[in-house]
Amino acid sequence: MSVFRTKSVEQSIAETDEPEHRLKKNLGVLDLMVFGVGVIIGAGIFVITGTVAKTNAGPAITLAFAIAGLACALAALCYAEFASTVPVAGSAYTFSYATFGELIAWIIGWDLVLEFTIGSAALATSFSGYFQEVFDGTFLEVPASLGSAAGGTMDLPAIIISLLVTVVLIAGIKFSSVLNQVVVAIKLLVVAAVIVFGISHIDTANYSPFIPPSEPAPAGDAGFMDSSLISTLLGIDPAVYGVAGVIAAAATVFFAFIGFDIVATTAEETRNPQRDIPRGILGSLAIVTVLYMAVSLVVTGMQNYRDIDENDAAPLATAFDAVGMEWMGRLIAIGACIGLIVVVMILMLGQTRVGFAMARDGLLPRRLARVHPRFGTPYIFTAITGVAVACLGGFVDLATLVEMVNIGTLFAFVLVSAGVVVLRRQRPDLPRGFRTPAAPLVASVSVLLCGYLMLNLKGDTWVRFVVWMAIGLVVYFAYGRTHSRLGRGEYDKHARPSDTPSGG
Repeated sequence: MSVFRTKSVEQSIAETDEPEHRLKKNLGVLDLMVFGVGVIIGAGIFVITGTVAKTNAGPAITLAFAIAGLACALAALCYAEFASTVPVAGSAYTFSYATFGELIAWIIGWDLVLEFTIGSAALATSFSGYFQEVFDGTFLEVPASLGSAAGGTMDLPAIIISLLVTVVLIAGIKFSSVLNQVVVAIKLLVVAAVIVFGISHIDTANYSPFIPPSEPAPAGDAGFMDSSLISTLLGIDPAVYGVAGVIAAAATVFFAFIGFDIVATTAEETRNPQRDIPRGILGSLAIVTVLYMAVSLVVTGMQNYRDIDENDAAPLATAFDAVGMEWMGRLIAIGACIGLIVVVMILMLGQTRVGFAMARDGLLPRRLARVHPRFGTPYIFTAITGVAVACLGGFVDLATLVEMVNIGTLFAFVLVSAGVVVLRRQRPDLPRGFRTPAAPLVASVSVLLCGYLMLNLKGDTWVRFVVWMAIGLVVYFAYGRTHSRLGRGEYDKHARPSDTPSGG
């Protein structure tokens, strides 16, 4: 029973027709692109832009967004080929199962659980910050002890929104898509307003110097846990600003782009995945990269980066407050509050589809993959995910959640990028609705760039990541390996002779 046994593409596709596990195909290219834009435009633009400009990059936060966007674009090309070739729920997990084998698939699936669950919790926490900004002084004001402020015993708005989103997801993918389209329209109007009204309040003096000179890291940030891994490995004293600060900022604002891979997780629910998945992934990523760079230029031009409060939960709104446009700050807070609801929803959608695929394969208890007879959604796994997100969002701070999401996502991108080249060599005969241009080169650069961004994350993030993955290996060898449907021979009837796993 080799842990590197592979599940063929034919096996994965045939499995989608099993009555008890069949998902409804309700999505078109507009749904996918809106899903992508809807989830990507979230905390990255509404929350962490100001924080990272203050602590790492200054006005060069714009360059950090460009670097992170480039890393995502390279990985997106690889995702697009995979999703058009293997239109099955599970995203990188399913792709890895067909190329690297079961153990690697489990590792990436476990990693995606980290990315999507903690990402949902991070966005729920961000929603709470803007919710409190909007309703401060009203009858809906959240007491300090129940809000996201330091010292609070829990974050009640984050818990409530997580549970409400869970109900929406159980109700069905098409309903979720319609709700998303409405909210995305609101978010795009708010972002456009930020750019249009903010341009007239830019003080070009705030751009000088565009890349602030490097400075030693603040006292208390010199230990392994608070320094980037690459600083520790090379024996370099940690610093902020400068070119190194921009790279470190890119590793952090990478969080702002998380979500385009959600489109790949919905492949099984798309009417024409070979055509529409690549368009949805690449289209949504292109739109938000331009918007992020524009907004970051406006925000750092309106307010000197050193005047930004790094602990501010609503920095875009505060930037307009600082130039006397309180009404605009209020509009941004309302738009962000509404918009972040959908981001939480779509990240949770991605988590439920990955977990559904793993349970359907037997690596998790198969009853978790049961589909609701009326709504056609994996309702059991969705309910479990909602409770987990509510607990994390209610009791863990945003900064910790953001870096944990980043390392999980970058690791997934590395495996997907490498997997495209592997699958081309293993199965050149497979029909591909989209082919990554210059695949070996694009995949190699993607692996190197994503790996380098991972090295720029802090030591404590790496420690948590390693511990999480170690727990995952224990779960796999204690349960998944022996309950795998592939290992039990349940897929043999779908396998081609050339697809029979070696060693198992």
